[in-house]
Amino acid sequence: MRRALSLAAVILTALLLQTTVFGDVKLLGARPELMYLVTIVFALIDGPASGAVAGFAGGMAQDFLMNEPKGITALTLTLLGYVVGLARQYIVSPTPVLPVLLVAGGTFLGVLFNRLVAFLLGQLDTGTVYTLQVAGLSALYNAVLTPILYPVLRRVVEGSRSRKVVRW
Repeated sequence: MRRALSLAAVILTALLLQTTVFGDVKLLGARPELMYLVTIVFALIDGPASGAVAGFAGGMAQDFLMNEPKGITALTLTLLGYVVGLARQYIVSPTPVLPVLLVAGGTFLGVLFNRLVAFLLGQLDTGTVYTLQVAGLSALYNAVLTPILYPVLRRVVEGSRSRKVVRW
């Protein structure tokens, strides 16, 4: 129960920040993608199942709040969370730069996948160069925000874990 409430609070906070604070902060058509950042961090800390759940919940919330085609962002973030969670198993010695690199790479590939699915469904009318530009700048935005938000999100995830209680 505590884990679901903390995930809901993080998603709501990220969506509010994305629509208010970062809503008008655009550089060449790109903006920070906080749901991608949250999904990748949850997957990196807690594994593929938690990443997929965070991605699906965040993606559906973003689709409904931003009035986007329903399900495209949810599909993208669910797959992204699962893949990053699986990749976590193969990381032997994590470094402080690893979350920044994973968030940047995951955001870049996630935005490209999102735009590809939107194009295949007839929902996208922008060119390839513009799509690559937006994906790259969104990845850069998220990479800059990761050192600020990663410690906060890690604390939320670790604080919401259930603890074993030993009774005598």
